[in-house]
Amino acid sequence: MILRLSLLITLFSLNAFALKVLVSKESINYEEKLKTSDVKMINIQSLVKACNPLTLKQLSNNEYVTTHYINKDSVICLKDVKIYKKESVIFRFGLLEIEKKGKVIFENDKFIRIKKDDGTIEKIYKDGRLK
Repeated sequence: MILRLSLLITLFSLNAFALKVLVSKESINYEEKLKTSDVKMINIQSLVKACNPLTLKQLSNNEYVTTHYINKDSVICLKDVKIYKKESVIFRFGLLEIEKKGKVIFENDKFIRIKKDDGTIEKIYKDGRLK
Protein backbone atom coordinates (compact mmCIF):
# COMPACT_ATOMS: atom_id res chain seq x y z
CA MET A 1 0.00 0.00 0.00
CA ILE A 2 2.78 2.41 0.92
CA LEU A 3 4.67 1.48 -2.24
CA ARG A 4 1.65 2.24 -4.41
CA LEU A 5 1.08 5.57 -2.68
CA SER A 6 4.73 6.62 -3.07
CA LEU A 7 4.66 5.60 -6.75
CA LEU A 8 1.51 7.64 -7.31
CA ILE A 9 3.00 10.70 -5.59
CA THR A 10 6.20 10.35 -7.64
CA LEU A 11 4.27 10.28 -10.91
CA PHE A 12 2.34 13.43 -10.03
CA SER A 13 5.45 15.28 -8.83
CA LEU A 14 7.35 14.53 -12.06
CA ASN A 15 4.85 16.54 -14.04
CA ALA A 16 4.87 19.32 -11.42
CA PHE A 17 8.63 19.86 -11.84
CA ALA A 18 8.46 19.84 -15.65
CA LEU A 19 9.47 22.96 -17.60
CA LYS A 20 7.19 24.45 -20.24
CA VAL A 21 9.19 25.35 -23.36
CA LEU A 22 8.48 26.29 -26.96
CA VAL A 23 9.42 23.72 -29.59
CA SER A 24 9.36 24.19 -33.37
CA LYS A 25 6.60 22.33 -35.20
CA GLU A 26 8.55 22.32 -38.47
CA SER A 27 12.02 23.30 -39.58
CA ILE A 28 12.56 27.08 -39.53
CA ASN A 29 14.94 28.72 -42.00
CA TYR A 30 17.65 31.28 -41.29
CA GLU A 31 16.40 34.88 -40.92
CA GLU A 32 12.76 33.75 -40.98
CA LYS A 33 10.20 35.54 -38.83
CA LEU A 34 9.06 33.38 -35.95
CA LYS A 35 5.27 33.15 -35.55
CA THR A 36 3.17 31.57 -32.85
CA SER A 37 1.84 29.12 -35.43
CA ASP A 38 5.42 27.81 -35.97
CA VAL A 39 5.83 26.66 -32.36
CA LYS A 40 4.12 24.43 -29.81
CA MET A 41 4.43 24.28 -26.04
CA ILE A 42 5.53 21.05 -24.36
CA ASN A 43 6.72 19.96 -20.92
CA ILE A 44 10.26 18.65 -20.52
CA GLN A 45 12.10 17.34 -17.49
CA SER A 46 15.51 18.91 -18.05
CA LEU A 47 17.02 21.65 -20.17
CA VAL A 48 20.53 22.34 -21.46
CA LYS A 49 22.34 24.65 -19.05
CA ALA A 50 23.21 27.24 -21.74
CA CYS A 51 19.61 27.57 -22.95
CA ASN A 52 17.26 30.26 -21.70
CA PRO A 53 13.96 29.23 -23.28
CA LEU A 54 11.85 31.70 -25.23
CA THR A 55 8.44 32.16 -23.65
CA LEU A 56 5.09 32.51 -25.36
CA LYS A 57 4.63 35.92 -23.73
CA GLN A 58 7.91 37.18 -25.23
CA LEU A 59 6.93 35.82 -28.64
CA SER A 60 3.55 37.52 -28.55
CA ASN A 61 5.00 40.88 -27.39
CA ASN A 62 7.85 41.16 -29.95
CA GLU A 63 8.63 40.01 -33.47
CA TYR A 64 11.57 37.63 -33.58
CA VAL A 65 13.84 36.44 -36.41
CA THR A 66 15.90 33.26 -36.22
CA THR A 67 19.68 33.58 -36.07
CA HIS A 68 20.28 30.15 -37.61
CA TYR A 69 18.44 27.16 -39.08
CA ILE A 70 16.26 25.46 -36.45
CA ASN A 71 15.39 21.78 -36.84
CA LYS A 72 11.95 20.32 -36.27
CA ASP A 73 11.13 19.55 -32.60
CA SER A 74 14.03 21.65 -31.27
CA VAL A 75 13.69 23.75 -28.14
CA ILE A 76 13.81 27.46 -29.04
CA CYS A 77 16.26 29.37 -26.85
CA LEU A 78 16.82 33.13 -26.66
CA LYS A 79 20.20 32.73 -28.38
CA ASP A 80 18.42 31.15 -31.38
CA VAL A 81 16.38 34.29 -32.09
CA LYS A 82 16.83 38.06 -32.18
CA ILE A 83 14.31 40.88 -32.16
CA TYR A 84 13.27 41.83 -35.70
CA LYS A 85 14.42 45.26 -36.79
CA LYS A 86 13.44 46.39 -40.27
CA GLU A 87 16.47 47.66 -42.16
CA SER A 88 15.84 48.90 -45.65
CA VAL A 89 17.02 51.59 -48.03
CA ILE A 90 14.63 53.58 -50.22
CA PHE A 91 15.81 54.92 -53.61
CA ARG A 92 13.84 57.66 -55.32
CA PHE A 93 14.29 58.15 -59.06
CA GLY A 94 11.66 60.85 -59.69
CA LEU A 95 8.28 59.12 -59.56
CA LEU A 96 9.87 55.66 -59.27
CA GLU A 97 10.62 54.47 -55.74
CA ILE A 98 12.56 51.28 -54.93
CA GLU A 99 13.01 49.72 -51.49
CA LYS A 100 15.93 47.32 -50.90
CA LYS A 101 16.42 45.21 -47.78
CA GLY A 102 19.78 45.91 -46.15
CA LYS A 103 21.77 48.73 -44.60
CA VAL A 104 23.91 51.48 -46.08
CA ILE A 105 27.68 50.94 -45.73
CA PHE A 106 29.03 53.75 -47.91
CA GLU A 107 27.51 56.66 -49.78
CA ASN A 108 28.97 59.38 -52.00
CA ASP A 109 27.75 61.56 -54.90
CA LYS A 110 27.91 58.72 -57.46
CA PHE A 111 26.77 55.51 -55.74
CA ILE A 112 25.59 53.80 -52.56
CA ARG A 113 26.89 50.49 -51.19
CA ILE A 114 24.38 48.31 -49.37
CA LYS A 115 25.11 45.25 -47.27
CA LYS A 116 22.32 42.71 -47.65
CA ASP A 117 21.22 40.31 -44.92
CA ASP A 118 23.06 37.40 -46.55
CA GLY A 119 26.36 39.35 -46.34
CA THR A 120 26.73 40.33 -50.00
CA ILE A 121 27.47 43.94 -50.92
CA GLU A 122 25.52 45.65 -53.69
CA LYS A 123 26.54 48.84 -55.44
CA ILE A 124 23.73 51.05 -56.76
CA TYR A 125 24.47 54.18 -58.78
CA LYS A 126 22.41 57.28 -58.02
CA ASP A 127 21.82 58.14 -61.68
CA GLY A 128 20.04 54.81 -62.26
CA ARG A 129 22.68 52.98 -64.32
CA LEU A 130 23.86 49.50 -63.48
CA LYS A 131 27.63 49.91 -64.09
